[in-house]
Amino acid sequence: MEDDHQLEISKSQRKRDLDELKKLGSELLEFSDDALRQLQMSEVLLAALRTARHITSNSARKRQMQYIGKLLKEEDADPLINAVNARHHQHASHTREFHKLEELRDKLIREGDSALADVLALFPHADRQHLRKLVRQARKELESKQPARASRLLFRALRELQEQPEY
Repeated sequence: MEDDHQLEISKSQRKRDLDELKKLGSELLEFSDDALRQLQMSEVLLAALRTARHITSNSARKRQMQYIGKLLKEEDADPLINAVNARHHQHASHTREFHKLEELRDKLIREGDSALADVLALFPHADRQHLRKLVRQARKELESKQPARASRLLFRALRELQEQPEY
């Protein structure tokens, strides 16, 4: 008799589990159709996710998320959870890289040629003259309080350098 009570899951725990599955479903809504197709889920779940994207009414969307949670209960959620976690990790690493490039750009604008050596150490294939020109223009814009067009161009140039295969 005691074994039956230990195996029984409380109603509160079932609700918490369903809420976690609904949260997983809402995170899956952010995936593209191609990414969802690659996740090996049932066609019913895939159709429910596609339908949920088009629902604008809050109450209808809430009902659809309930349905998605029930469908996820029948699926193997581990690969889906891993895919969501991988997406979050990828997003975090992109954000870190973006901030590093912003800091590098700001350092270039602040310090000029002395910081250019650091950039060339990171990106030996970079065009020194082009970067110096962009840095001069960005400094000039900053001093004259003009819109930061050259600063954006400098950031774009650094991002292109980072995306090149030699990096």
